[in-house]
Amino acid sequence: MEEADSRDISQDTPADDVFIAPSIHENEILQGISYTHHAPIPRLVQSELSKECVLGVDEAGRGPVLGPMVYGLCYLPLALHRSLLAETYRFDDSKVLKPKVRSNLMEALCAPGTDLFDACGWATRVMSAQDISSDMLKPLGAYNLNAQAMDATIELIKEVFAQGVNVTEIYVDTIGKEEVYQRKLERIFPTTKITVAKKADSLYPCVSAASVCAKVTRDAALEVGYQTYRSSDSQSEEPTTSARAWGSGYPGDPRAIAWLKQNMDPLFGWGNECRFSWRTAKDLLEAKNSGIEVYWPDLNNDPHIMRMTDFYITTLEMKADEPEDELITWYGKPVAESIF
Repeated sequence: MEEADSRDISQDTPADDVFIAPSIHENEILQGISYTHHAPIPRLVQSELSKECVLGVDEAGRGPVLGPMVYGLCYLPLALHRSLLAETYRFDDSKVLKPKVRSNLMEALCAPGTDLFDACGWATRVMSAQDISSDMLKPLGAYNLNAQAMDATIELIKEVFAQGVNVTEIYVDTIGKEEVYQRKLERIFPTTKITVAKKADSLYPCVSAASVCAKVTRDAALEVGYQTYRSSDSQSEEPTTSARAWGSGYPGDPRAIAWLKQNMDPLFGWGNECRFSWRTAKDLLEAKNSGIEVYWPDLNNDPHIMRMTDFYITTLEMKADEPEDELITWYGKPVAESIF
């Protein structure tokens, strides 16, 4: 189960007035559904699809117990890579940018008429806390977070290629061992130069921009998700923003832990904003007298549980000296095979 590393909580906390980007699909977020958003192909790329482009991928929200994990992708003409992103706009790893700065950068990326809007295409994959947990807690063949993250990255890149964009260089922030991940991507995209590196969001501007897309989308998704808990009573002492209630959502953030403790239902725990596969949630639910313990039957090993196939029986399998099972013959006895 994933847990957070030590980090600067203030940098991970959303701005109170975070920009709500087009990548925020409110209905999906409130229902706990994962989804993908692609911005339109930018004018400078659309006008000449053969133009060589560079593409970066990064994530935000891998470790939190609250909210989605978001993968961000950004691409632009190779000739503008460093001059536009690094020199003009000073993109950097979103974790070192102040919340308001990264929100403003995302807003510029989405504003028609800006050079960022004309040159940069971007996309996000919002992986809901509900889907992350259900995949990790599968009783058979658990789908771990690394595999989920790799698949999200690969699908985002494939979708950009499918739009006809000529991506010649790809830079990705690593998951696990960079050489193993890079070889996997090279097998899938054999004609493209691929670099997988630690701290790629600090080394390659396109990854920095992807990091901002991912982080601002996650920040805004937290704000949308908190709507169901925000009180309509103006006199209520309930926090008015997710930043004040959930903080960063990381297990090391006192605001997140306090909110989880104060808002835990004894039977259901929390809503689809919580990652139940995290040890933090498990420990809170299993704490003494905090929750209701529920026992689920083991369908594979309990001999007293009937399966649908138990009703599919022929007369040859029914022994005359055995008492007739009322449930099996409720709608009549099976037709004898001799009839056919």
